[in-house]
Amino acid sequence: MSQWDGIDEFVAVADTGSFTAAARRLRLSSSQLSRTIAALEDRLGARLFYRTTRKVTLTEAGGVLLGHCRRLVEERDEALLAVRDLQGEPKGLLRLTSAVAYGERFVVPLVNDFIARYPSLSVSIELTNRTLDLVHEGVDLAVRLGRLSDSSLVATRLAPREMHLCAAPCYLERYGTPHTLSELEGHACLTGTADAWTFMRDGREWPFAPKGRWRCNSGTAVLDAALRGFGLCQLPDYYVREPVADGRLVSLLPAHRPPNTAVWAVYPQRRHLSPKVRLLIEHLRDGLAARPEYQ
Repeated sequence: MSQWDGIDEFVAVADTGSFTAAARRLRLSSSQLSRTIAALEDRLGARLFYRTTRKVTLTEAGGVLLGHCRRLVEERDEALLAVRDLQGEPKGLLRLTSAVAYGERFVVPLVNDFIARYPSLSVSIELTNRTLDLVHEGVDLAVRLGRLSDSSLVATRLAPREMHLCAAPCYLERYGTPHTLSELEGHACLTGTADAWTFMRDGREWPFAPKGRWRCNSGTAVLDAALRGFGLCQLPDYYVREPVADGRLVSLLPAHRPPNTAVWAVYPQRRHLSPKVRLLIEHLRDGLAARPEYQ
């Protein structure tokens, strides 16, 4: 029996706080993972986890072991990746996630181009508007929009993202054009996933709580409602660029437009980035820059 037996399983359970989640991350059965942890505890003569029906927590011995094991696993993986990098060919499974609408329109077509180049690479894409825990769910890369809140992850900027307040000419003819931020209160607003819209006012960010009788968590649906004249919308540039250019929408209050956010590639912190993730990030950045929405 190798002295490494059970170490990866132990670290996975400690990271996820769950035997089930750890088994899913390592692609093992829960029973197999439990037996491996039990064998490790027998070898060490110490209990590593307190287990209840609701949660799994480290014992004192488990806490001591985790700090050492995490470094060992990271250094082992670094060494293996360094050798694999010499081959330069992305291989294995790459798991990534993105918001649904943006993923369907921008990310998936670029990923499809990417895997066509590398026959030894496979991908698993989860399009969801839920923010996944990349470490616990074993995701290699996430494409995220706007501002980032999780400082434990590494973020690389892929593309700009500018928000525009817009409305259809027919709506403005009927209800008037707002010329100041204070006038927004009197307008119907088409809301998406955000509870607040952001503007700049006197050099500071100014949040506004939009009110209206229409809401949907799809930017494409918000755009359609705006084009029909149902109200004001605040959407990223890649949704409204064409309809503003051809006059179907009017961009409003440009002096109060909020600061650019971004489209980000986000991944767990590692000293050595695997070739498949590094090359995909480069491919996404170059591919987005070439899209007409970002010209």
